[in-house]
Amino acid sequence: MDQLRRQLLKFMGGKNYRPMDKSELARKMGVQSGERRAFRILLSKLEKEGKIVIGAKSRYKIRERAQTVLVGVLRFQQNGNGWFFPHLADEGNVETGFDIKKYDRIFVDCRDMGVALDGDIVSLKVTRVGVPKWKKYAEKGRRKRFDRKGKEVEQKPEREHKDEAAGKVLKVLERKNPTVIGFYREEGQFCYVEPEEQALPPGIDLLEAGGAKPGQIVAVEITQWTHRQAAPVGKVVKVIGYPSAPGVDIISVIHKHRLRVEFEPEVQKEAEAVSEQIDDQEIARREDWRGAMVLTVDPGDAKDHDDAVLVEETGDGWKLAVHIADVSHYVRPHTALDKEAELRGNSTYLVDRVLPMLPEKLSNNVCSLRPHVDRLTKCAVMEFDRTGARTSAYFCDAVINSKAKLAYEEAQVFIKEGGGGEVGDAIRRAWGLADVLRKRRFDMGALDLDFPEVKVVLDEQSKKPIEVQKLVYDESHQMIEEFMLAANEAVAVELKMKRRNAMHRIHEDPDADRLNEFAEIARIHGFQVGDLTNKKHIQELLRQAKGQAVEQSIKLGLLKSLKRAAYSIEGLGHYGLAKMDYCHFTSPIRRYADLVVHRALQHVLVNPPEKPDRLPKSAKLEEIAQHISDTERNSAEAENATKRMKMMEYLYDLSQSDKEVSFEALITDVRRMGLFVEITDMSVKGLVKRESLPRGNWDFEQNIMAYRNYKAKKELRLGQKVRVRIQRVDVEKQLVDFVLIEQG
Repeated sequence: MDQLRRQLLKFMGGKNYRPMDKSELARKMGVQSGERRAFRILLSKLEKEGKIVIGAKSRYKIRERAQTVLVGVLRFQQNGNGWFFPHLADEGNVETGFDIKKYDRIFVDCRDMGVALDGDIVSLKVTRVGVPKWKKYAEKGRRKRFDRKGKEVEQKPEREHKDEAAGKVLKVLERKNPTVIGFYREEGQFCYVEPEEQALPPGIDLLEAGGAKPGQIVAVEITQWTHRQAAPVGKVVKVIGYPSAPGVDIISVIHKHRLRVEFEPEVQKEAEAVSEQIDDQEIARREDWRGAMVLTVDPGDAKDHDDAVLVEETGDGWKLAVHIADVSHYVRPHTALDKEAELRGNSTYLVDRVLPMLPEKLSNNVCSLRPHVDRLTKCAVMEFDRTGARTSAYFCDAVINSKAKLAYEEAQVFIKEGGGGEVGDAIRRAWGLADVLRKRRFDMGALDLDFPEVKVVLDEQSKKPIEVQKLVYDESHQMIEEFMLAANEAVAVELKMKRRNAMHRIHEDPDADRLNEFAEIARIHGFQVGDLTNKKHIQELLRQAKGQAVEQSIKLGLLKSLKRAAYSIEGLGHYGLAKMDYCHFTSPIRRYADLVVHRALQHVLVNPPEKPDRLPKSAKLEEIAQHISDTERNSAEAENATKRMKMMEYLYDLSQSDKEVSFEALITDVRRMGLFVEITDMSVKGLVKRESLPRGNWDFEQNIMAYRNYKAKKELRLGQKVRVRIQRVDVEKQLVDFVLIEQG
């Protein structure tokens, strides 16, 4: 059948081919009657792969003859190339017949980007589907390799490459941001802006300098740009300041990502009009939990408290009540507050500030579940047996009066060391349930993809980084996470059973080809890898890696092979959490998706409001899902950018100090240019250049991902722990070079 496939594609791709139906094609290809069924299956498979399409009168033609144009988002990579993500819900995309779920990202060469900028909505022509020729033949005819003793080196076997898609930008449909951040430069009478974005041309010619001075960071609006090879023309619309000035680096990120800082007067006016007093009639219609031991557990510096919990033991298990701030009571559909929250999509947590989704009066006061004050909540009340299986659930509008506000560190002390009186007893009882839920979740197939996090501490006055702290993810964090996951799942199941439209949090099953590529990386690290399309084999790999030096590299590699979690009106399940039904219900102060879910839940409460909020129709709801998926990604990029900036500044200051500081690092990649290493306690990656390796004759052994010094009998290989010191820090380009410290 493989031979027939090749012959068929060659025939259909010929110059003189005219579209034919199944019968005509079968006769032309000499297919016998007993082979007709297999031939029809082959045609169907080729169609699904996007290699052929069905035209008028059910006649087939090669896809290259039928130009496929898709609409979606273009994202740049650091190397200048990009990825195009087609809009899955776009009717025009669906009507092309192109498999946009299989090819959910399409490669775009830097020469094929036209005048698009990062994040733009563009139309793209699919130019290729299949394995690139250079990949097919890259390993053909490889020369044998020998070590220094003349023994032939065993090379990695050729691997099958997966089908890929590539495309070319035809037109920019919508600019994400017409402004670009860059450095103002002058050369004689000529002035221009050097953009931070490496994928852009090296200079933007200026019509207006806007009073900028050389070296300052500016925002420039592109007013004219004809093609990729020509320099864009623009004007400076804002002078942000010199890079060394306090706060300028963060402001540049805010501008680059178009984050909203201030609230419009109309929004603020609505927020100020919200009464802090709760109406007696409103309290009367709600379940009253004010006498119960409800409490919050959050980071020590948290100001917005979305959730509060209570666990009680029953005869055969536990009862868990998860109370979530009832933002939907205060933020009604179609108001200025609602429109602003939808536009922002979520709160953004930068390294030195929070850009909230809702004004401070709501986010830090009226909606925040502060201790010892009455607060309105949406409550999920669930019962579990001793195995952690949920046996019942109901949902209600409630009122609480939180008995305690605990930091994670305080709760951890109660769990590990006891004490704390009635509050301590409540925490230990809660952990008893959470521990069972956590074990059950992983037994059901959930993946342990938690990463160590670090926090860059800034001086309050100068905003200079003064310390890097490694955050601990202990039982107190796990306890709250398990309760939030349980509530999110229970709400999603209820909305599905009651056939209510809602906003689901989805994480689709991964592509088998990407998992297989990741499996190769895991084998290079020395792990026994089974069939990673079987989730139990993935869990086994994660168990093997746990506690080892390469654990984070393995987790990161797996994460890259998985699809990105997103929002959708379809309940497609969550692969990483191993849940068939899942939504976001627990953080309506900082996520618009949760607010939508609260509105959907109003209709199925045991005590619904007199007039429950109505959700938009499906098409509008899907549009919102796409929008808040984008804002979530944009915020994450901005958050990471500010953290990296301050981390680079911190490392630069260390490199300039008289005191020599060394770090324990892990070799994460081995290439001809040198060793890529990561400071494990700080999550900082950098390069040890080949010329900076210790003295001696080092041979690059690609097949085992190592450098070897045969004379000294030394080796530097993937996954090895080493000690390094900083050699050079480029703050602007955010690059760090390290030098190995030789150990005796």
